[in-house]
Amino acid sequence: MPSIKDIQEEIIDEFSMFEDWEERYQYMIDLGKTLPLIDEQYKTDDHIIKGCQSKVWVHAQMDEDKVAFTADSDAIITKGIIAILIRVFSNQHPKDIIEADTDFIDKIGLKEHLSPTRANGLVSMIKQLKMYAIAYQTQLK
Repeated sequence: MPSIKDIQEEIIDEFSMFEDWEERYQYMIDLGKTLPLIDEQYKTDDHIIKGCQSKVWVHAQMDEDKVAFTADSDAIITKGIIAILIRVFSNQHPKDIIEADTDFIDKIGLKEHLSPTRANGLVSMIKQLKMYAIAYQTQLK
């Protein structure tokens, strides 16, 4: 399994292939279509990420010593954003998720091309994924 850093580098490379942000948005929409979809039973208020303008549901579970995430959103761009984050953090050890930096988001220019509410939502998504990792990390000790 590639490391979080390796996956972040792949994403930076992929985004650098596009000329403009219209193409990058389209790529994010396409990524959203490949998202490992959350089971309908988890589309509840308990799994909604607070602080997102759109609805974003995330579910996490431990698979051996790795955290596996599934998600969904009612907005196509947001679905692409959570797809990128899940690609980076899913099937990784909780400790690695907790310690991972997310500067790849700045390197692909994502934050500066999001509306303020979407940028806040992005921060909330990262925070929630790391909270799941913290919860699972405490179970491993």
